[in-house]
Amino acid sequence: MPSLIKTIGLFGFSLFSVFGCKSQQIKENRPNIVFIMADDLGWQDVGFMGSNWFETKNLDKLAEESLVFTNAYMYPTCSPSRAALMTGKQSFRTDVYTVPVLEKGDSKHNIFSRWSVGLEHTMYAEPLKKAGYKSIHIGKWHLVGPHPKQEVNYPFEKPLKQPANGNLDWLEHHLTPEIQKYYPIAKGFDENVGGTWWGDPARGYKEGYNSESGGYKAPFKNPFIEDKEGDEWLTDRLTDEAIDFINRNKNDPFFVNLHYYAPHRPTVPRNEEWFQKFMKKTPDSVTGQGADNLEEIAGYATMIASIDENVKRIFDYLDKEGLRENTIIIFTSDNGFNGLTSNTNTLRGEKGTVYEGGIRVPAFVNWKGKITAGNSETPICGMDYFPTFLELAQINDYKGKLDGESLVPLLENKTFKERALFWHVASTYKNPPCSIIRKGEWKLIQFLNDGKIELYNLEKDLKEAYNVADENSEITSKLLDELVTWRKNNKVPLPKASVLSF
Repeated sequence: MPSLIKTIGLFGFSLFSVFGCKSQQIKENRPNIVFIMADDLGWQDVGFMGSNWFETKNLDKLAEESLVFTNAYMYPTCSPSRAALMTGKQSFRTDVYTVPVLEKGDSKHNIFSRWSVGLEHTMYAEPLKKAGYKSIHIGKWHLVGPHPKQEVNYPFEKPLKQPANGNLDWLEHHLTPEIQKYYPIAKGFDENVGGTWWGDPARGYKEGYNSESGGYKAPFKNPFIEDKEGDEWLTDRLTDEAIDFINRNKNDPFFVNLHYYAPHRPTVPRNEEWFQKFMKKTPDSVTGQGADNLEEIAGYATMIASIDENVKRIFDYLDKEGLRENTIIIFTSDNGFNGLTSNTNTLRGEKGTVYEGGIRVPAFVNWKGKITAGNSETPICGMDYFPTFLELAQINDYKGKLDGESLVPLLENKTFKERALFWHVASTYKNPPCSIIRKGEWKLIQFLNDGKIELYNLEKDLKEAYNVADENSEITSKLLDELVTWRKNNKVPLPKASVLSF
């Protein structure tokens, strides 16, 4: 049987004789996998990434026992991040560039996004299912549109739209086998709790963000979450579902895809006590958190504290059942913070922007006794998780296209070859269409319609305050050539108005 994690490499040859039998047993067992993703949780909205204002004591403690990735990236918004995560593919392969209802401009200057990920794209639960994993998707899905059969004649002339809040006219069609093909169970998961086209939980209420519940307080009004006695808070309920699934499947290898809706807007305070505590806190002098828009950020902080509490519940359950040693847990976010709910003075931009505040996210990987704790500065991206899961599950025969790289060598504390990370955002939300390359300390952005270039040295200028393209012409030329070659080799599409050839 092929080796999964060469545990010996983590601890040194001297420990082989002591733990040899245990190591061999680990190799023969595929680990359980729990993948936890928050929604719109910013890079510095947790203590382990430098916040002194948000309270994440449990996540911080877990991070101390984990490999923390300080340069972890996603796309700037949830739709392309989730499509890239689940398929392991770049945005231009799925045609998902941003959330369709956020797109601006015309079809000449933009390539408008699909909402639904095409059925031809494999998602990571499918090969895991074939390998014997029991799996569940819990929470936000957002990989199917409200009307997938209307997503024809691509590229679109206008951005796609969505039904009004509280409108359930789409539901009957979504329950048919035809549309369920876009849902988690048809994409490899055994169960689905809460996953549909919704981007936020408030959509079940006619008042939307103005409703008292916001979809976070019961009743949730999500047709894919059955009401249960004792329901109170959505994040608690989703965690209950994760623990229940693990309890029912702990004798088999299991995969839990736990995608919290929180702390995405609307901001709904978890409780009054927590809310008042944050309202009275002194602002963080470094990040600026808590200095402005206090009522909004205080409510947001309680939602983060709830995530912190619930992640601990999962770890505690795994400990109680003796499952921690054979369970790898990943925690991350789908994009940067929403500028209406949080901020940081450390990074430029926020959710929706192609600057670090929009694409850099918190991330750690925990595997008790198997991973050496510490920080990795190696840049990673959301597309890396699919191949990582394949290697962890000892799946060696997957033939599909993957744009990421397995992170297992980093988890084993081995050499990881330097590579460039790429993004292609072909429609306008907060920035014009552009492509990005991040390599080493450098980040280059090329805007697709006019060809303008921005270059930043992230080691010296994490805030991206200084465009140094002109002063570093050789580096600019080299990175631009690599970016253009990447687009050319992959036949990456450009807007009709683009002045670029590739």
